[in-house]
Amino acid sequence: MTDFIPVGIAVMTVSDTRTRKTDTSGGYLASAIAKAGHRLAGTSIVPDDESRIAAQMREFCNDEAVDVVISTGGTGLTGRDVTPEAVMPLFDKVIDGFAAVWHSVSFETIGLSTIQSRACAGVINGRFVFCLPGSNGAVRDGWTKVIAPQLDIRTKPCNLVEIMPRLSEQ
Repeated sequence: MTDFIPVGIAVMTVSDTRTRKTDTSGGYLASAIAKAGHRLAGTSIVPDDESRIAAQMREFCNDEAVDVVISTGGTGLTGRDVTPEAVMPLFDKVIDGFAAVWHSVSFETIGLSTIQSRACAGVINGRFVFCLPGSNGAVRDGWTKVIAPQLDIRTKPCNLVEIMPRLSEQ
């Protein structure tokens, strides 16, 4: 049996109103990451501003300690929801299957309301990036049912950890 391999995960909360004290979604992720045995490689709270979101994402994706970035917030349909606009242009590759699977999982919990999310994922500079909605339920479902199993090398038949060393191949 393969031994668990911890990865460095950064958490970025996108919100105009959350603080370290009130960031329950980011707090949940930080706790869940540690509980799963991974390393919390960084945290940040950035406002709903395209340039600031992109800058923080680039900073995380250029940090050697970071293997994965999970953002929470800013994936909705309102005017201030700009996480996909900020992050998707940075993707070297899009993980199309993530949105499909995440919406399927979300549908089980909240039904048709899942169509209001633009959750997305991709690869930036050899790092996996997952952009989740800001609600606690969405983050919990995204982590427990989609992301955490794929960040466990023991997940078969395949997982994301086993391909991490090859993400920057030319």
